[in-house]
Amino acid sequence: MAQGSVRMRQVMDWRAAFLAGIIAGVVLLILQLTILPVMTGDSPWVTLRLIAAIGLGEGVLPPPATLDAGILIVAVLLHLVFSILATFVIAFVLHRWGLLVGIIGGALLGLALYAINYYAFLLYFPWFFPMRSWIALVSHVIFGAIAGGTYEALERDEFVQVTE
Repeated sequence: MAQGSVRMRQVMDWRAAFLAGIIAGVVLLILQLTILPVMTGDSPWVTLRLIAAIGLGEGVLPPPATLDAGILIVAVLLHLVFSILATFVIAFVLHRWGLLVGIIGGALLGLALYAINYYAFLLYFPWFFPMRSWIALVSHVIFGAIAGGTYEALERDEFVQVTE
């Protein structure tokens, strides 16, 4: 390029990423609270206690695996914060390539997110080990696909000038 030439660069739509994170996070939580208990025979509240223990400590883990309003609120808030942060990463990586790449790339990044959550983070939160399964893997791939696709569907194209 000639010196002083101007080109355009697409910027990320943070509003779309935030909304996509909430939508994908809610879907993932619903999957985790419905499919996982059906397949494992555990109470759906076990998943919420595992998530809440990240913020409240391991003291919330022992039975009874029943509904507790405080644990529910902490678990849902933590889950949504993590979902939004993960979606920010997905959107940042994929925001220039459109809906199809958003869905496929998001699914692949969801797979990477599963590996991070259920392998690397187990060093800090070992109580998630029993949840490491093909169900959790598929749920994370679906999360990524929804996060990437929803971001691309909601994204408002905005460009800034880059002078070289």
